[in-house]
Amino acid sequence: MLKSCSVKDGKLSEVVLGDRGWALSILQLHLEEKLLRTSSDNWCIINDGTNAATIVMGMSGKPSELLDLGHVLQDQIPVIRRFTGGGTVIVDHGTIFISLICNKDAVPGMLPYPRSIMSWSSLLYNEVFQGIGDFQLRENDYVFGNHKFGGNAQSITKNRWIHHTSFLWDYEAKKMAYLKLPSRAPEYRLVCLYFCCAQYFHLLAALIVFLGVNFMF
Repeated sequence: MLKSCSVKDGKLSEVVLGDRGWALSILQLHLEEKLLRTSSDNWCIINDGTNAATIVMGMSGKPSELLDLGHVLQDQIPVIRRFTGGGTVIVDHGTIFISLICNKDAVPGMLPYPRSIMSWSSLLYNEVFQGIGDFQLRENDYVFGNHKFGGNAQSITKNRWIHHTSFLWDYEAKKMAYLKLPSRAPEYRLVCLYFCCAQYFHLLAALIVFLGVNFMF
């Protein structure tokens, strides 16, 4: 289910936008780009997954380099391209999407650059994941120790920015086989691509509550 929350005049509002078909990934990306470019509010968008496995590529990603095209075409896996940079991910019912769309002055002291945004967001999520494991930001990924479980992408305009994350709490090795490992992947990704978290529903609830309370710029 896709939910969006905005903050205006100190009040948090929530809108439920749809079910979990694969087209929801496209709807969410269209919605996020629209809010980034036309809204003046700060937004937090939460989507607890999509039933149909879907590959999402970054703006400059090349399918021939990042996908096992024969496998993807054979199994008719949808492939969509987002308007931000970042890498390629396959998402499904085991994914939580969280997007933060903000004005540049929304976070005091934060510079409108990817590294500064991710440093701030990692502090935000660190409060949620306390006691779960060795949570940290490594390169452009959220990890528990050496295990990646979240990838990030950003887009920064003149007055606003978006930072969106796909948290993969569970995955099937077969689905990961649709993706090729990027040629310049960090060394830790060669050890283990993703971390399966057995506390999915507990952490989803914690994320929603924490962001609902704290996303009040």
